[in-house]
Amino acid sequence: MPDPKVVLDGDSMRRTLTRIAHEIVENAGEPDRLALVGIHRRGAVLAARLRELLAELHDIDVPLGDLDIAFYRDDVTLRGGAPVVHSTHLDFDIDGRTIVIVDDVLFTGRTVRAAIEALFDYGRPKRVQLAVLADRGHRELPFRPDYVGKNLPTARSERVYVRVTELDGEDSVTIEEYQPLGRQDGERLIQNVGPDAPRGTLL
Repeated sequence: MPDPKVVLDGDSMRRTLTRIAHEIVENAGEPDRLALVGIHRRGAVLAARLRELLAELHDIDVPLGDLDIAFYRDDVTLRGGAPVVHSTHLDFDIDGRTIVIVDDVLFTGRTVRAAIEALFDYGRPKRVQLAVLADRGHRELPFRPDYVGKNLPTARSERVYVRVTELDGEDSVTIEEYQPLGRQDGERLIQNVGPDAPRGTLL
């Protein structure tokens, strides 16, 4: 099996998030009507980092929320096992705000669709934008991010893994070849990998 291809390490990830923070200030409109909402799990971590960067670099204090989309996915009945559910936290009024949804990897667009549906259950924002650390292409729904850390041309047979220190002990983005598992190996993997393991964006 080939070694994983590292496309972002810790330093380059910070530089990438710093650039996205600057772009948000330039393009998201009024800072006092801006909020960041991360998609669990790694999108929520990245949103928190962007909030810190906005405060550090631009002295802007924006509301921060996070979304659980487990039951909003259109493939929830197709995935094996029970969905991993986290709490949603939106402790501010989203009506009339510019909401920047933050996720780690944009792939088919189905996660973004689910996030928008979940968001509108809490109110009616003025505008919704999308920031992703990596865009790997292969869209199935018509979504395009407003802020992109890195465009990654990939084959469908590859997975993109985002790891963050808060959950994984390191910051990195890697591309790894997908190796199909037999049934026994797959069941063992599901049993041994917790819900916070790095998400491979194959599905």
